Amino acid sequence: MESLVKCRLCDRLVKYRESVKPSLRFMGEEYWRRPVPPWGDLSNSRLMIVGLAPAAHGGNRTGRMFTGDSSAKFLFKALYQCGLSNNPYSINRADGTIVKCVYITSVVKCAPPGNKPATIELRNCVSNWFVREMELVRPRVIVTLGAVAWSGVLMALGLKAPFKHGKILRLNGLTIYASYHPSPRNTNTGRLSLNDLVNILCAASREAGCFNPRHQGTPQGLR
Repeated sequence: MESLVKCRLCDRLVKYRESVKPSLRFMGEEYWRRPVPPWGDLSNSRLMIVGLAPAAHGGNRTGRMFTGDSSAKFLFKALYQCGLSNNPYSINRADGTIVKCVYITSVVKCAPPGNKPATIELRNCVSNWFVREMELVRPRVIVTLGAVAWSGVLMALGLKAPFKHGKILRLNGLTIYASYHPSPRNTNTGRLSLNDLVNILCAASREAGCFNPRHQGTPQGLR
């Protein structure tokens, strides 16, 4: 992924990722400010988790997707409950967190202004990077976190379908689950509860053939 980290294809994204000023909480910390590569259990990636893009003060700061922000905190609590992570947190690249059977990535590789990538930026990232990831990983199951991630995954497959939380799409040996994104906008309002996300991730994990000893419950509300 050395070429990904060097990508400067989208002028607006390059300008924004490099101009993000450290928040008071992270003052003095050196930000990554480059495209954020995927990470995870690359030798056994049956389950792919796909987000929108790195957060300005999350992945764009730490250099690891879903690391160091509120969304990461929520997601890793759920992954831990499903037995897919050894820790219930993702703080930085030196935190010792290891995921099992999971590949974590995003459809847009740079932090976008307002968390809203332009259509051309989404297309650039999908066609130049995400399609390659799909071909390399060949996951059995994908969990998309949010409508943009859902659209990007389907774009890579040459498909279109409306996003709906809890939706499941099965095609040619691949299953795609749709979930709301674990952003504060969704989690603080109760739109997405921890149990909601645990149910989706554990159901996806079982379908992918991952071993998840911590969770024995039955997924609810999936369709």
